[in-house]
Amino acid sequence: MTLSPADTRTAEAARPVTPSASFDGPARAAALDSTLAAATMLKERLHIIANAIAGRVAFSTSLGFEDQAVFAAIAETGLPFDVFTLDTGRHFSETLETLEATEARYGRRIRVVFPDAAEVESLVARDGIMGFRQAVENRKACCDIRKVRPLNRALDGAAGWITGIRRDQSAGRAHVPFAAWDAAHQLVKLNPIADWSLEMLEAYVESNEVPVNPLHAQGFPSIGCQPCTRAIRPGEDIRAGRWWWENEDGKECGLHNRPKSKDSAA
Repeated sequence: MTLSPADTRTAEAARPVTPSASFDGPARAAALDSTLAAATMLKERLHIIANAIAGRVAFSTSLGFEDQAVFAAIAETGLPFDVFTLDTGRHFSETLETLEATEARYGRRIRVVFPDAAEVESLVARDGIMGFRQAVENRKACCDIRKVRPLNRALDGAAGWITGIRRDQSAGRAHVPFAAWDAAHQLVKLNPIADWSLEMLEAYVESNEVPVNPLHAQGFPSIGCQPCTRAIRPGEDIRAGRWWWENEDGKECGLHNRPKSKDSAA
């Protein structure tokens, strides 16, 4: 029997993804991307990911709207993904309360990853407690120590990395695939709700009674560290409240658009 191109892609994506000397990560990720695009339900996509990737699959949750929906589906399927969140030490109290409420709702612990205390102390000694507002370079250094480096540690050795990124979150994310090879971390990066609209997300959260951060109802569609996040104004981009004192073009903390850091200097 001759397989069609679509069948060939599905069969290729179904093979467990395990890096080796001859492993073609980009090709395998592309095949998995096609398979995920053909699926319509979030839980179906999560099962596809679990079956396709051999080894640890991690899900990094910010406890925001998108990630809460993804975690709800993970918890309800019982899939053994490694779920963790980054505690930067600067979160809103509402974010921590959302973490507690989510664990209670689903009876599943979310691993909390912290930055290196010595690195944080060194950064604050150099730039000051609010030094990240003085220069873009300072802010990026703060994000690097409080978020990027802890993420790198949490992803070390993982074969897959699930996120809650959606294409209509910002112009810079408009072409996010369902699966892509992340050469910096040497794993497959997976975005199972990449094609969801805000309306689809809101309907899923409401129908499944997913716990959400109360700040979302107060004009915070994107929630990061408390000193670096404000409510948005009518008509603003949903990420306009992040690092609002900076230029509006391509504002990111470095978690999703930066090579893996190998040095430890602040």
